[in-house]
Amino acid sequence: MSGRKLQQLDFALRGEFITLDALLKATGLADSGGAAKQLIQSGQVQVDGREELRRGAKLRAGQVVAVSGARVRLLAAEGAGSA
Repeated sequence: MSGRKLQQLDFALRGEFITLDALLKATGLADSGGAAKQLIQSGQVQVDGREELRRGAKLRAGQVVAVSGARVRLLAAEGAGSA
């Protein structure tokens, strides 16, 4: 056991989806779009346990993103589905 604890984050969507690079910036896991692109292209980002290499991948509620010792769970936008 490494002793390192994963940082757990919840992220509430504002719409139906968010792109992977935008999520990394919005959560502070990447300082910039360039940093997000580097993380993604280097294979350090997983979505639902699988490596994701597309920075424009659309993420929706219920998905989990793991990167750099952090896990981000996407939550539905408040009021979603009440249209």
